[in-house]
Amino acid sequence: MKLTAKERERLTVFTAAEVARRRKERGVLLNHPEAVAYISDWCIERAREGQSVAEIRAGASRLLGREDVMDGVPEMVEMIQVEPVFPDGTKLVTVHDPIRSDSVGGAESDES
Repeated sequence: MKLTAKERERLTVFTAAEVARRRKERGVLLNHPEAVAYISDWCIERAREGQSVAEIRAGASRLLGREDVMDGVPEMVEMIQVEPVFPDGTKLVTVHDPIRSDSVGGAESDES
């Protein structure tokens, strides 16, 4: 199988996100790379489904809270940028303060 650099990067993000999803399901707190991969993968999949940049940005900021990550991770992740492929091409999605400070769940049921 011959993969481009972008395809290899996508597989790396997916793999890290899958580890993060499994750990989160077991109640294990996520570290920095896991949290970033978890949110990035979610954004990439929503773009593939045709959601808008605004919808993705809003949903991504509700995925994880402080209770889901190790101490210090929210301060380390001030912004996440991904360039997913939308039905009409590649666009930059920027999520500011992606780890919410409250304990209210949101888009988790949309994780698929």
